[in-house]
Amino acid sequence: MQEQISQIKEKALEAIQNAKDAKELDEVRVQYLGKKGELTLILRSMGGLSPEERPVVGSLVNQVRDELEAKIEEGEKSFANKVIEERLATENIDVTEPSKKMTLGSVHPITQVVNDVKEIFIGMGYQIADGPEVELATYNFDKLNTPPDHPARDVQDTFYVTDDIVLRSQTSPVQARVMETQKPPIKVICPGAVYRSDSVDATHSPVFHQIEGLVIDKNISMADLKGTLEMFAKKCLGEKTQIRFRPHHFPFTEPSAEADVSCFVCGGKGCRVCKGEGWIELLGCGMVHPNVLRNCNIDPEEYSGFAFGFGVERIAMAKFGIDDMRLLYENDVRFLKQF
Repeated sequence: MQEQISQIKEKALEAIQNAKDAKELDEVRVQYLGKKGELTLILRSMGGLSPEERPVVGSLVNQVRDELEAKIEEGEKSFANKVIEERLATENIDVTEPSKKMTLGSVHPITQVVNDVKEIFIGMGYQIADGPEVELATYNFDKLNTPPDHPARDVQDTFYVTDDIVLRSQTSPVQARVMETQKPPIKVICPGAVYRSDSVDATHSPVFHQIEGLVIDKNISMADLKGTLEMFAKKCLGEKTQIRFRPHHFPFTEPSAEADVSCFVCGGKGCRVCKGEGWIELLGCGMVHPNVLRNCNIDPEEYSGFAFGFGVERIAMAKFGIDDMRLLYENDVRFLKQF
């Protein structure tokens, strides 16, 4: 049997040496070292040997197996290196050839405005607050001094999930949640998407974005509100921007006002953007109504505050000279790449 093992070894070494590629080399491995290989069959037939012969034959078979495995591994490495050399010789790369054009996107104008506004108000010591878009009617209306018979609660104006759950119609509910969970002083802005049952046109959409602000502390006055909004308008729309208040009514503020800014295009002289008026309506604001403070467990005899809110799309349209809100949502790359 030792002679038979030696013959198998010689034939296997010769086959390994004559293998032309990795496939033939693998066939040699299977022929001699596989489960049904010639060397493996020798091991399985050792049961018929005498106790004296078994260790001698077993040691010889293992020695031959180790030698053949080493030769096969050496051959595999050699073939792998040849493949790499052939690829290096044939696959040339021209490093001077122009690469494929990479088109970079840009930040959406709505996101730009949100980021700019956040930076402005963070610089004034405000924090960013967030809340659910699917909101309880209690926070969306009741705590904001908006009773059940108020027009804003009509199904024609608000999206209802159930009688008690709505898609928030402003980010004011976030303010109510903040007032419930934080003690004054409070300085927050609340950016986010809001939903109203509006038809789509150049200035309306059922889904849009708002940023509302809230300040609650002792001795807060309307002068603080106007100074804050003047600072914001100058930082956002330009240092020459002026602001004016017009009396208005909101259920959650008293007194309330609409704030206009001088037209950033004509400087107040009158043009197409401001429709000849010299002013552009920007946001609603006012002093937080005492009922709202009470509803959120804040004593209006000790604390006062102001609130304001504006549409992000309106700021974007004013800032970038966009005359149709729908352009912001149509994902036309030709339009968006301008920003």
